Amino acid sequence: MRTTSKFPLCLVLIFVVFLLLFGIVSRLNIPNVSYATVTKLQQYDHKHVVNVISKGEGYPPVLAYWIIGTRGESNKMLRLLKAIYHPRNQYLLQLDDASSESERIDLALSLHSFKVFEAFENVNVIGKSYAINRMGSSALSAPLHAAALLLKLKQNWDWFITLTASDYPLMTQDDLLHAFTFLPTHLNFIHYTNKTVQKVQRNIDQIVVDQSLHDERSSPLFFAVEPRDNPDAFNIFGGSPWMILTRDFMDYCVNGWDNLPRKLLMFFTNVAYPLEFYFHTVLCNSLEFHNTIVDNNIMYNLWDTDPSESQLIDLSYYDTMLENGAAFAHPFGENDVVLDKIDDLILNRTSNGLVQGKWCSNTEAEDELCIMSSNIDDVKPGLHGIKLKTILDEIVKNKVYRTSQCQFQRW
Repeated sequence: MRTTSKFPLCLVLIFVVFLLLFGIVSRLNIPNVSYATVTKLQQYDHKHVVNVISKGEGYPPVLAYWIIGTRGESNKMLRLLKAIYHPRNQYLLQLDDASSESERIDLALSLHSFKVFEAFENVNVIGKSYAINRMGSSALSAPLHAAALLLKLKQNWDWFITLTASDYPLMTQDDLLHAFTFLPTHLNFIHYTNKTVQKVQRNIDQIVVDQSLHDERSSPLFFAVEPRDNPDAFNIFGGSPWMILTRDFMDYCVNGWDNLPRKLLMFFTNVAYPLEFYFHTVLCNSLEFHNTIVDNNIMYNLWDTDPSESQLIDLSYYDTMLENGAAFAHPFGENDVVLDKIDDLILNRTSNGLVQGKWCSNTEAEDELCIMSSNIDDVKPGLHGIKLKTILDEIVKNKVYRTSQCQFQRW
């Protein structure tokens, strides 16, 4: 009698599944970047997908976003990405060492499942995590690393924007791109805090060592007993860690053609909260960049007002922020009710969709018509984008940045 066995077929299936998983994990373990968009969609004829970006006078800029998150924040990062997505831009997502490898894989797979991200090939994930202590110099090395990767991935972006998983936009990308379209691309948006206020919170004379630089997991800072003298070779400046910095300036910080960026990096390696000092200090001490500063990072800090939930779900609460040109707010934490309100009343975004714009009038991320016929070289601003453009135009018209903001903020 002949008998049949399913055992060999099971082995084949197990082997196939193993190969698929190995391929995914291998991509995630690339030392620098794992491409969430590395495989083109076979169902589309990419000759008809318009992903060549026009640059020059009258065209919107290209924004390069770095989104950083930690354990349990992958869904928040994905939601933020959908809220700020535009085919012109570049996006780099990073989960720190507190996240698990499976969480990083799940994030990459989630991105891989969106056809629009695949088609425009502008969303990437840093596959290999490393320790980051938000108080130490490891938190400074992370955006420098992100900028270096973005410079390697694409050379055509204009501004570098840092966001955390707790940040959220208060206007559409069409609004923001419209407001930045006619700006000089050498302007750096960074908020300074005067010495009297900042000194209460931070003591830059205190020597610290960030052990996360050499440990696999985030470790507490080590504080030295003896302080050090203030430097006399440069002036120190401080302010908000949220910023919008130019490609040229980030290139200068990463590949600096003089020694200033590296010298300051060495100094701030042993300072607590260096992210609140480093870029501010490099800008103001550089002859090339010190007159390119706009003292406004268009980020609204909710900690300053500590609003209640009832205020946050009231659209009128955001009127003041928008009137002052805030494009983002921080931090929203785990309050999905508030984000749902912003999606509904400000961004016009559905629960699983993208924000509408000139490139696509349908918010569904899987809409093939948006991929095949999108206009990525034009934007359709609303009232918020027009207001922000007016504010920024006044800055350029009055040449406020050329008076050098640094002379008013010196420590």
